[in-house]
Amino acid sequence: MDAEGREIVSTAPVFEDAGRAIPDFVVSPADSQSAGPFQFFKVMEDQQLEYVVVIRGDSDSTLLVGRMAAFQIRGLMAAFKERYDKDSFMKNLLLDNLLLVDIYSRAKKLRIVPDVRRVVMIIENASDRDRNVLELLQEYVGAGTSDFVTAVDETNVVIVKELAENSREKEIEKAALSIEEQLHRVGIRDIRISYGTVVEEIKEVSRSFKEAKMALDVSKIFFADRTVIAYNELGIGRLIYQLPIPLCKMFIREIFKGKNPDDFDQETLATINKFFENSLNVSETSRQLFIHRNTLVYRLDKLQKSTGLDLRVFEDAITFKIALMVVKYMKYMEQYDF
Repeated sequence: MDAEGREIVSTAPVFEDAGRAIPDFVVSPADSQSAGPFQFFKVMEDQQLEYVVVIRGDSDSTLLVGRMAAFQIRGLMAAFKERYDKDSFMKNLLLDNLLLVDIYSRAKKLRIVPDVRRVVMIIENASDRDRNVLELLQEYVGAGTSDFVTAVDETNVVIVKELAENSREKEIEKAALSIEEQLHRVGIRDIRISYGTVVEEIKEVSRSFKEAKMALDVSKIFFADRTVIAYNELGIGRLIYQLPIPLCKMFIREIFKGKNPDDFDQETLATINKFFENSLNVSETSRQLFIHRNTLVYRLDKLQKSTGLDLRVFEDAITFKIALMVVKYMKYMEQYDF
């Protein structure tokens, strides 16, 4: 029962008369008390009465059972509160809502080790939002580990993973792939996983989270075929993602001289992409495209006349590659009305 004598849960319909005795028991200094056929036991939290355990019976074991039940409920309340407090702490930590002094004081209070290696992973569930990915991952990670699983919005689940002292990048990728496999196993397919860099202090966890979030966004633009991506794999895409759109438009106008890259036909685009894939190697590119070397040279010459860039020259090739990435970035941002 609660402190006002209202029944919360019972194992038998025999406690109707017990509620009348609760008010007197609440104001008494005793931890336990008997009234008629009932035994009452207080469940306290931070010196505040939360519940009253009521047992009907007068056997020799009644007192022992009542004390055990009250003790178990106190333990459950403490465990739930600690879990809730840790979840709240971790969310605020990820979102940079804590002062530095509060981070360490609260971590100590919640028995969270501040100076171990950690990395933040974000698991995005894009389409199957009816499935509770948060609960699935909490079950998968397990309560016995030092990892934290929480959610900061409707689509993203965040794992703050604790790492061994000698763990390497490959082990983080392996853990991410294991999570992906586990979700696939229960039928959740449309997911994308990103992770930031490893941090040494708990105060830096928010940085790893921001990196993972950027990796998630950038991967959708430049690594659409990747379902697991690390922040340190983003390369130049990371820089392009931070450019303002007006600057991008100005750059594209200068490079293509008013020509829209979308005007290139599929044959030209396929030639360009294959040429880049083969590190500007003319012979290998022509072999893979099943065309004569002179045909490839002709196409490259034609592209040079229209853009002023010779892809056989490293500097021009780099400029052209960046320009194509900027165009891809602009198209992506247009979808969201930036």
